Amino acid sequence: MPLKLYQRNQIWHFRGTVAGRRLRGSCKTTDKAIAARQIAEIEVKQWKCGFDGPQAVLTFAQAALAYRAAGKSDRFLAPIEDYFKDTLVKDITPGAIRQMATALFSHCSGASRNRMGIIPAQAIINHAAELELCQRIRVKRFKEETKIKEPATLEWVETFRNHASPQLGALALFMFLTGARPSEALTVQWSDVDLKAGSVIIRQSKVSSERKAHLPEMLVAAMANIPKMKDRPVFLYRRYDDVHGVWKSVVKRAGIQRL
Repeated sequence: MPLKLYQRNQIWHFRGTVAGRRLRGSCKTTDKAIAARQIAEIEVKQWKCGFDGPQAVLTFAQAALAYRAAGKSDRFLAPIEDYFKDTLVKDITPGAIRQMATALFSHCSGASRNRMGIIPAQAIINHAAELELCQRIRVKRFKEETKIKEPATLEWVETFRNHASPQLGALALFMFLTGARPSEALTVQWSDVDLKAGSVIIRQSKVSSERKAHLPEMLVAAMANIPKMKDRPVFLYRRYDDVHGVWKSVVKRAGIQRL
């Protein structure tokens, strides 16, 4: 049964079956001509989806919504969503994704373009592919320059701590002594910590796993001085962006090199 229009409280609604799917909804208009055009477009879209599969009508915006709904990280997504908008996913090529990363992050290094552009866009499309809505995509990364980073020393950490708040100083010491990445350290909850046993569970973001790390006495003491706040992680900060500016200020105040 094709879609039929009917009125309810002067607003036009539709119902019926198209391509084996039962549909109903509101046209959100009191103008019958506008409502008729709307249901005609809906019928065409549903028939096209029925013949060619979901990928015929799946837009990047829809794929991004599904990605967010799955609880995936939304970091860096907004500018990419704004760039592709309602572009059909099937029309987005690896070259188009590289072009997007170049356009949005022209001032950034290859590594940053990969991290902020290519990886999130590819993740959105491949998540939709896992839902059987489209085909998977592989995108060639930009060349990344390998730099040898100067490691921090305990002396550097202690100088940093002397000019930082208890939680920020403890965070620096925690990363130094456990080898945790910033993203891993910032997700540590008090339920992951056993100060008496001197241990902590670190959820490893790079490998989607977890490991148990030892807490030396000086780190136990530093963490014990952090004020506990309800519904907040151990080090109180939730994201690296929340720490970034404060960290720079402490480094400048302490007169040490930023590492």
